[in-house]
Amino acid sequence: MRIDRTAWFKGGGFLQCEPEETPRSGPYRLILLGPPGVGKGTQAQMLSDALGACHLSTGDLFRAAMCQTEPSPALRSALNAMRRGELVSDDLVVTMVRERAGCLRCRGGFLLDGFPRTVAQAEALDAVLADLGVAIDAAMSYELPLDEIVDRMGGRRTCSDCKAVYHATANPPRVPDICDRCQGRLFQREDDRPEPVRVRMQAYEESTKPLVEYYEREGKLQTIPATGTPAEVLGRSLHALGVGRTTGRIRNGYRSAVGQGVTG
Repeated sequence: MRIDRTAWFKGGGFLQCEPEETPRSGPYRLILLGPPGVGKGTQAQMLSDALGACHLSTGDLFRAAMCQTEPSPALRSALNAMRRGELVSDDLVVTMVRERAGCLRCRGGFLLDGFPRTVAQAEALDAVLADLGVAIDAAMSYELPLDEIVDRMGGRRTCSDCKAVYHATANPPRVPDICDRCQGRLFQREDDRPEPVRVRMQAYEESTKPLVEYYEREGKLQTIPATGTPAEVLGRSLHALGVGRTTGRIRNGYRSAVGQGVTG
């Protein structure tokens, strides 16, 4: 399977991905929701492997744009706003996604991660997709008890040099407090400590509740308990989508998931 996210990072024209046969008659188009520490990034990769859909992360887009010499005008404006410590406006984010409309009609489908974040963005996305003749299949909302999120994020350690992320118990380095990749020192970020995490979770719940309610009204919401191993969470996700593990693609994706450890 060939998945090419070049167009997502650069915008403009795009080269369609060429997935193997998907486990139903067409591609899956999903939105991934969930607070920091819930394991959403891990699920995005597993679902991408299992379904043949591209993982389209706005976070990855911003990080890649910082290395580009000529980002699009909308992306450049968004980066400038972020550098000033300002929020990126709904209109600007929607423009950035619209610039990448080709990715939204790709034959492999997509997993949108980090967008939409507001009801206004969700409504704008629906309008963009309607123009393209496609629609969202489901909004997957990953949920975890607050105490477990605090524990997961409290155990995270970040390399001071290469920024690799570990977990004190679930994904520890080979040598305590030393990065496996570059031998840099590991540290705990201030916002991964218990009290900041609880404040962030409260803010997330308040800002995301209207979005969750929006997709529930649309009949698109799938709530996925994120407890247990990544493989167990993947199994719940596939079950919610009505996808079995009988096809070669799903078996391979599931076996790959089984081999992965728990991440925060």
